[in-house]
Amino acid sequence: MPKMKTHSGAKKRFRLTGSGKVVRRRANRQHLFEYKPSTRTRRLEGLVVMSDADTKKIKKLLAK
Repeated sequence: MPKMKTHSGAKKRFRLTGSGKVVRRRANRQHLFEYKPSTRTRRLEGLVVMSDADTKKIKKLLAK
């Protein structure tokens, strides 16, 4: 049986940690910052660990 191909969109959006968790960036952090309060942009910093249910689906897309 052939190897599964990695989903290109998922490859750009998600990353696997060493322990096998899936992390992603938060939304609303690309542009139009003049309309967003500084508190909001600071709150949206950093990475978020995905839920277990989503992790299973994303790992399938990443062929892991």
